[in-house]
Amino acid sequence: MAKTVDNYVERASAKLLRSLHRSGGKAPLHRIGFTNSIIQYLLDKQLVQVQNTGRGFLLKIAEDC
Repeated sequence: MAKTVDNYVERASAKLLRSLHRSGGKAPLHRIGFTNSIIQYLLDKQLVQVQNTGRGFLLKIAEDC
């Protein structure tokens, strides 16, 4: 059963990465319609970064990717 959950997280995180690529590599964090666990998964893998702009937070693709 845990394998099914892992597959869901991996598929959803890949979908979020594709969405970020289409939006220019970054998006306001409050507009992202994915769960916190999906975002945290990508942060743990160091595929995305959170940037404080002073007016809000952006989720952006990491420079290394």
